Formats: sequence, structure tokens, C-alpha cells
Amino acid sequence: MKLDASRRHGMDEQHRKLALARAEMRGLVLSSEQRSAFDHVTSGKDLGVVIGYAGTGKSAMLGVAREAWESAGYQVQGLALSGIAAENLESGSGITSRTIASIEHQWGQGRELLTDRSILVIDEAGMIGTRQMERVIAEAEKRHAQVVLVGDPEQLQAIEAGAAFRSIAERHGAIEITDIRRQREDWQRLATRQLATSRTAEALEAYAQAGMVIVSETRVEARLAVIARWDRERIADPAVSRMILTHTNEECDELNALARDAMKRRGSLDADIAVETARGERLFAAGDRVMFLRNERSLGVKNGSLGTLEQVDHARMAVRLDDGRQVAFDHKNYGDLTHGYAATIHKAQGVTVDRVHVLATPGLDRHAAYVALSRHRDAVQLHYGRDDFADQGKLARALSRDRPKDNALDYDAAAERFAARRGVERSRILDTLAKEPLAEPERSAPPPARRRGMFDGLRLSIPEPERAPTKLRFDGLKLSVPAAAPEASATQKLERVVEGYARAVQDAGRMTGQGRAPLEVQKAALARTAEAVNALQPRGAHDLDMAFERTPGLISEAANGRTANAIRQMQLEAEVRANPELRADRFVQAWQQLQARRGKLSGWENEDKRAGVENAMRSMAKGLEKDPALGAALSRRGSQLLGRQWSPEWAPGSRDGGVSRALGDDARTRSVIRQLTFSIDRDRGLGIGI
Repeated sequence: MKLDASRRHGMDEQHRKLALARAEMRGLVLSSEQRSAFDHVTSGKDLGVVIGYAGTGKSAMLGVAREAWESAGYQVQGLALSGIAAENLESGSGITSRTIASIEHQWGQGRELLTDRSILVIDEAGMIGTRQMERVIAEAEKRHAQVVLVGDPEQLQAIEAGAAFRSIAERHGAIEITDIRRQREDWQRLATRQLATSRTAEALEAYAQAGMVIVSETRVEARLAVIARWDRERIADPAVSRMILTHTNEECDELNALARDAMKRRGSLDADIAVETARGERLFAAGDRVMFLRNERSLGVKNGSLGTLEQVDHARMAVRLDDGRQVAFDHKNYGDLTHGYAATIHKAQGVTVDRVHVLATPGLDRHAAYVALSRHRDAVQLHYGRDDFADQGKLARALSRDRPKDNALDYDAAAERFAARRGVERSRILDTLAKEPLAEPERSAPPPARRRGMFDGLRLSIPEPERAPTKLRFDGLKLSVPAAAPEASATQKLERVVEGYARAVQDAGRMTGQGRAPLEVQKAALARTAEAVNALQPRGAHDLDMAFERTPGLISEAANGRTANAIRQMQLEAEVRANPELRADRFVQAWQQLQARRGKLSGWENEDKRAGVENAMRSMAKGLEKDPALGAALSRRGSQLLGRQWSPEWAPGSRDGGVSRALGDDARTRSVIRQLTFSIDRDRGLGIGI
């Protein structure tokens, strides 16, 4: 590589000394390893390579180097594969940063071209594939720019083919930083070092002994445990930065929904507004955490930027970003966002927060575990379910799996054999392979996706064998009779029947939507699946119907196999059904909404609409006759319903203006109905809302 042999970016020693002195004035004193890395990247060589464990202060060192470069007259440009990694590089070092894809686009248009005064700092270089790395370095060589590669080959691997960063470090050498600074406690810094050096089981044991590895019976319960702990800590110390991490976008959606439920129960969110996003319709409210999913220079946001929603309506929202800036935009102009309580581990590489909550699932490996368990300063909790990992030993084995990306140069023997067959010099074939990586050895390409058949999804029960598995012998051939598959867990059964019921509701709903009555076979399917739900969850079908009515989007979600939200809402409906105080909460909220709507319908031209709202209010009041326990609970909420105490004329014997506690539920309910009905007629008579 020509860059490694060139020294065109030197500087006077005074620039380096001045940068170090300014850093010390700010309280930043580089460690001996950081100082070696600083000397390496500012030595004048056109190629610098720095390998650093997670949390070793690579960005802080680069910030000092930036000051030295800029004082010497160089232009420093930061690059990273993802938008959030570029944002983290910029916030940690002060280097103006962007994604590699965006700078390549500019180069392709002949804009923002490098010069011999350019310094390219490429962060999280281990995530960059061979071809993309080759394009960037070729452009730097062409323009005589300096390239500084910074990363950790043990963290998340390149998405594209090859392991370019590791290969460059091995061939051209690198400065290593191993002194971890992110974690505040010594034992946690040791655990991060163990994660970085393939000793994952030892790190997990250390966290387990500290009570930071939490096991639940199922993944569903593990999700609930994650949110419960996250919510407790959020309330106890709201100033602390925190993040929930998991492996897939689907799990993030589940955790985000649970987190929003917790926020709503605490009263931390305003009224929900339905917003159409790139991932479908989402409910947002002021107070929500949001994550941006697309780079947008006009807003100054990147894929992975986080913020708190300050205002939202059906056309527009305003977000306070975590860096303090405020952005506002119309939904029609930018819809690539989602809730930001939970994020994938891939989006978290390079992030630092005070506390982290991790949900482990079978897709994790050593590299993802290393990233997830090294983002924190103070503490990390790792949650898992026994239906995914039977015990901590199984968890440790899964999180210790090594899946490094291979580079073509890793296969010298293959190159030698190929060269011998073709009569080509070894050096030439290696150069070719460096630019065109081989497929990973002995790994066949995945088969083409199979088209869905008409019987896919049909479940047939197979009777259990009457005796234990036996071995048969015939002319030396041994055949083993397989054991019956283990019975599905209670959670899996519930997920299955809820999915079936949702599909039946969806099918019947399609007919209703066309103005036609459901077919008899659809009615039978509804009855059969409702019975299956009720067998596992008493009155579960009724509770699901209530959940579907409140959130229609749950039907499609559950029908497609994502049942966690529907089950959670079903259980919430069961709690509401059993608790008059929770039913009273809902009644008060609905009543106040109708009151507010009626108040806005002033004037004779809105008389019909206002009458419709008032009829709805009367129906709500009369409906209390069927629920005396709810009426009794509402008798204690006069100020919430009417903005004042109950009138004594409707509560004889009450000294405080409220309904007497001596009255029974039926009497208190009748009194509440009279009060609510009277309030509607009284306000109309007084001209309120007219």
C-alpha cells in the first residue's frame, strides 16, 4: 500500500505540544497508550492504524490530534459506516463527520474532493467491508491525503464481505490502546477486557456475581423484567442516561411498546397521535423518546440520532435532540423514525451511556455481546429467558460464539493451489484476492427462498408414542425412532391461540368491511378460536376484543405472528375488568375528552354535532347501571368529572359535598348517573358550549 510508505503530512513539534497542553488545561491527560497513539497518527505517515478496546478513549485521543492537525493547517474529515457512529465520532472528538456513503456520493459528483492537506479519520473501521475500504483508500492515495483508521476488530464485524481493517492492521502494523476508561469500577473494566479477548464466560460470571445477570422463565417474562427495572431506575434517577439494547428490530419494537406502556401508566406521555412512518403507523406523544432512521442534512440528523418529542400533531412534530438542538419537520417530508427507548446493538457501537439494559436472544455472538456489555459507565443488566437459554452455561456458550469475517488473504493455501493450477505468480493472485474477496470457505450459498405453499401454517397434532424410543437392527443397519417433540410451553400455546383468533377476527373483518356478513365458516372459526383462547385465559377472547377495539392495528400484528403486544393488552384489559379503579380511570379520561369536544362545538352551525356528543355522554352515564362497582369508584372523583365536588342535593347526608360512604354501590351509582346527566342539561341550559 502506497500510503504506508509515504510521509507527506508532518508538522512542527510545537503544534503537537500545544494540542497536548490545551488538553491538559481542560483536564484531559492522555495515558501512555493514548500518547503513543497520538504520536503515531500525527507522525506524518500517510497511513495510521489504531486498535482500541471499547471504552479506551480513542475519540478523546483523536480530539487532541484534531487540534494538532488543524493548528498545522490540515483539514480533518471524519467518516464512519453508519450515521450514529459518525455522530458519536463528532461529539467525542470534535471532528466534523459524516457517513462513507455520503462522501462517496459527493466524490462521484466531483464535489468535496480530497487534497494533499486532507486528513481522513475513519472510525469503527472494523465494520467496513473490503470493497468499500478499497475505494476510500484508493481515493485518498489518488489525492495524496492521509488516512487514519480507528477501530476494534473484535467488535461488530463488517456487514459486507471481508475484514479489511484487520487485514490492514496485520500487514502494516497498528498502535493498540488497551487501558479501558469507560467503566468506573475496576472489576467492570476487567470484564470489558475479558469480553475483548474472547473470555466471555468469565465476564458473564463477574456480572452474575454482582447480580447483573437476570433470568426469567420465558423471553416474554424477560422483556417485562427489562422494562420493570428500566422504569424503576428511570423514576429513581431521571438525570442518568440509559439505553435498552437487543439484537433485532422486531425485539426493539416489542420493548419500545412495553416502555411506552410504562411511561403512560406513570403519566409521562401526553395524548397519543397516530403518525404514518416508513415502518407503518406508529403512535407518538409529547414526552416520547424517538430515533431517526435516515440521514437528513437539512435537519442535522443521522440514522440512529436520538431525541425527546416535545410537540406532535397530525401534520408536524418537534424533537429535542440529545445534543440539545431542536428540530421540527412535517410528517410528509420526513417519516423515517421510530420509538427510541430500545435500539439494536448494531446501532449502539460507539455509544456511551450511564446504564444499559440488554435482552439476550439466540442470534447474539461474541462480537455483539462485547459491544452490548461495554456501552455503560456505571452498570449493565443482562436479561434472558430459559426458553432461549436453559441456564447461564448455555447463555455463555452462545455469547462466546466466534464469527469473525474472513478476508481473502486469510487463505494463503487456497491462493497457492489456485496459482499452481493456473501458472500464476503467488504475489499476483494475492493482490487480486485482496481486491476481490473469496467466498468464505466451505460455506454454501443460502438456498433460494421457498415460495409459501397453500398448506403453510397448518398445524397437525401427532399422537405421542406409547413407549420409549427404541433401536431396531436389520442386517447391521441401525434405525433410531425419534422421540416425540417436547410439548409446547404455556406461553407458546397462548401465543399460538391468540394468533389464530386474530386471524379469524381479521378474516371476518374483511367481510364486514365490504358490507357483507361473515361466512358461516368464518363464524365457526371465530367461535372455535375464541374457545381456545378462553381455555388458556378465562374471558381472554372478550379481553382481546376490547384490546382490538382500542388499538385496531393489533389485529394485523397478531395475525402475522407478532402476538406479544396483543397478549400484553389482553392482560391489561383483564386487569381493568377486575379493578373498578382502573375502569374509573378510563371512564374519566373518556368523559373529559367528550367534554372538551363538546366545548369546541360552539355556535348554531355545530348544534347537530354537539347533540351527538351529548348523546354519547348520556349513554356513558346510563351504562353505569350495569357496573355499580364502577359507579361507586366514580363517586369519589367528582372534581375530575365535573371540575367540582358532587352537589349535596344528589347526596343526602353528605357533609363534604361527596356521596356518603354509607350508601351502597347501587345508590352511589344512581347518584353519579343523576349528577352526570344533570351536568349535561345544566351546561346546555346555561349556554355553555352553545
